Order: sequence, then C-alpha cells, then structure tokens
Amino acid sequence: MKSILQQIITKHKSEEKEQSAVMQAEINNPATKADRRNFLKKTALGGIGLASFMGMSIEDTVAQSTSRVNRASNPADLKITDMRYAVVMKPGRCAILRIDTNQGIYGLGEVRDGADERYALFLKSRLLGQNPCNVEMLFKTIKQFGMHGRQAGGVCGVEMALWDLAGKAYGVPAWQLLGGRYRDKVRLYADTPEEKDLSAFKAKIKHRTEVQGFTWLKMDLALELLNGKPGTTVNTKYWGGNISRRADPNNYMAYGNVKHPFTSIQITDKGLDELAKVVDSIRSVVGYEIPISSDHFGHFDLNNSIRLGKAVEKYRLAWLEDMLPWDQVDNWKKITDSLETPTITGEDIFLINEFKPLVDKHAVDIVHPDLASSGGLLETKRIGDYAEEGGVAMAMHFAGTPVSFMANVHCAAATQNFLALEHHSVDLPWWENLVKTTDGRKMIDKGFATVPNLAPGLGIELNDEEVKKHLDPADPSYFRPTPEWNEKRSHDRLWS
Repeated sequence: MKSILQQIITKHKSEEKEQSAVMQAEINNPATKADRRNFLKKTALGGIGLASFMGMSIEDTVAQSTSRVNRASNPADLKITDMRYAVVMKPGRCAILRIDTNQGIYGLGEVRDGADERYALFLKSRLLGQNPCNVEMLFKTIKQFGMHGRQAGGVCGVEMALWDLAGKAYGVPAWQLLGGRYRDKVRLYADTPEEKDLSAFKAKIKHRTEVQGFTWLKMDLALELLNGKPGTTVNTKYWGGNISRRADPNNYMAYGNVKHPFTSIQITDKGLDELAKVVDSIRSVVGYEIPISSDHFGHFDLNNSIRLGKAVEKYRLAWLEDMLPWDQVDNWKKITDSLETPTITGEDIFLINEFKPLVDKHAVDIVHPDLASSGGLLETKRIGDYAEEGGVAMAMHFAGTPVSFMANVHCAAATQNFLALEHHSVDLPWWENLVKTTDGRKMIDKGFATVPNLAPGLGIELNDEEVKKHLDPADPSYFRPTPEWNEKRSHDRLWS
C-alpha cells in the first residue's frame, strides 16, 4: 500500500511542478488581469499537494487523495471569464464550446450540428462575470436569443456547458443536478446500413445488431427513394425532378425550403408499392423483435402522409417521423388519428411551449426533441416530464460530437418516459476518440450509452490531439481567445 502511495505522490509532485510553472507564467504575463493574478497567487500559496501528505496516517492519506471534492473550486465565487470554440467536421459542422472560469475549471457544450458558432459567441457578453452555477437564471437571460431549428444552437450549447461546469464545481454528475436518474444505461438507435446488395446488407445488419449490439434501428423512407422511377410521383418535375429534403440557401422557393402542404407532390400507387418494398426488404432481414423507426419523408401533404402510413402499416414501424412541419398541430392530429403506427415530431422545436399543444391534443404519440435545439438539458427534461403527464413518450434526436451526446445521455437518464437516443456516428471509427471519460468507463457498450456513476459534470474531457485532426479547414483555430465578443452593445429587456 505504501509503495502505491509513493508512486502516486511522485506522480503528483511532477504534476504540481508543471502546474506551478504554468501558473507563474500567467502571473508574470502583463496581459493577466489583476483579479486573475490575485487568485493565482492565493492558489499558489494555499494549494495543498499530495506530496505534503507524507506525515499523515495511511487512512487519512487515502481519504484525502481519493476525495472527489474539487478543491480548485469555490462554487459561490465562481465567475465566467471567457467563451471559446473549436469547429469539428462530421457529422455535419459542429462547434464545441468551452466556457472558462476564474477558478481554472471549465465547461464543455456544443452548438447543434450545421449551426453557426456565432449563435453562441453572441451570448458571451451576457455571461461574463456571472456565476455559471446559476444555470436556470442564466438560461432565462439568454433564451430570448434562441429560435426554432439550428438558431437555438447557441443558447443550448451554452446551457450544456453551464451544467458541465456546475457538476464539476459541486463534484456530481449532471443527471444528479437534474433530480437523479432512472437508469444506468441509455438505449441507442442507429441507422440501418446503406447497401444495395442483399447478402452484404444482411452481413451489415448482423454486425449492427450482434457485434455493435444495437437493439433499435432507424431507416430512411424518403421521397428521394423514388427519384428516377417513372410513374411513382406526381408533380416532381416542376421542382427539378430529383427531389431532396435538403434546404437550398440560395433559393428561397426551392423544394427543400417549401413547407410540405405547398408542393402539391403526390405519390402514386406504384410509388407506395416501391416504398413498401423498401420497408419489407429491411424488415425481412431485421425481423420483428427489433424496432425500426422511419426518418423524415420529404415534402408532401397530409393526404399523402396518411396514404403512405397505411401502405407500410403492416410492418409495425416504431414511428413515422416528421411527415409534416411540427407547427401544424391539427394536421398532425388527423394523421395520428388515422394511423395505427405511432407518429413523432419535434427535433426543430425550441422550448417547451410549442411541445405543449402536441401533447395536450395528443397530436403525436411520441415527442422527439433535439437537446441542442429544444433548450438544453433542463428544458428537455421538462419537455419529457410534461409529455409523460399527457401519456406521450419521448425519444431524442441527436447528431453531433460526444460532447452533445453526453449531454443527451444525462438528460435521458433523468427522464422517466424516455425511449431511445439517436446515435448518428456509429460508423465513424474516430468519433468516440474525440473525448476521454473522466472515470475510465466505456462511453458506449453494446448499443447502450453508459451513464456516469460519479464523474462530475458531463463526465468527459476532450482528447485534444484527436479533435485537432478533424477541425474545419476553413477555421482550424482551437479554443483561441475571443475578446471581440466581450462587449455588450444592446439593451435586451423585452418589456417596458
């Protein structure tokens, strides 16, 4: 036992020496502000290293060295000093946020995939000098700057980082701050592999379910599958022939920018048969024990949504997703009442208020928030709790880095009516390596995310070298200072 302690002490002596040199360099730097310099001096004088414990009993030494209290943090005096970012490519374009404090601890968050980091940087001037542990108060201060879809990405990314900071400051996991957990592992759902050759597809499905261990799958059942197949649709040539759900930023009236009821596209009986064959081929390989969800379908109206839903009803899909825009509550109710297959929407909704009509009218069977758009951890838990009261389940949409992933895991663990969380990067071999778990656990194990038992905050730290391999070539900066976002220039109150 003593030899083990001696090894730990030797290691900590080296670390303390390195940390002392870094602190002294910052103290000597003329650019270091006076309050930061005073804090560093006090820390240097008052810090207690493991190396100084040699005079203590073994029992006391073990108790001290294994304590989970973050002695670099005094939560009451914690202040936000900076916000920085790094943009990672794939899946999509994901900006990781880092909120720094006057006590050396920081929080990680993430702007939603495909959104601009400036949605978050704009908020920095509203956060500087604030105590990050006042998460709900700060969220109410900045939430007016969020909006539906990716425009919520800044507010939500900041909220994630605040919970990571609060957890680290108090030495508890984020799920504990949300009221505790219902589960110690979170069920994930993954895409079915893309493969036209049947034998190769079967092999990939076997790998997905037996090797990777996923117990819930998701498939595309979109209008794009009918591109180039004559006689399957009506009115697609007007929109250019090859239909894509993707938005066209250069053409406001492009197909992907027009709400579903306004395209006047219809699916013929032949088209319905073609789409049903796609579902049949996948169901015949996967079987019926594993749930299969269907993704966004494309932009067509209420009537064709019902026709398609009925055409695939016998395959018992887990849900039909985003058949209409989320705000068309009454039309959603018509679809839900017409079909046996569960319906789901919500990945682009910001805040609980717009989920309430969907739940109150039972317009959908499942709500589907994306935590990076819905308001972050606490707001998404509130959405789940509200849906639970109305007899509606909650699945969670996600595409991003492990930072946002772990924010989702903590929220899912703390929400009772949770079904499954999307994992959009299962086939990226480097994706998990972007972070390191702070308690040594395996982040994903056989199709389930592992909920941290004791690791504070989100329970991860960045693997800097791996993250740097995947930075946006257009902006390869890595958590540089952002003083240009320090100054607040507006009066933000919404009422007189």
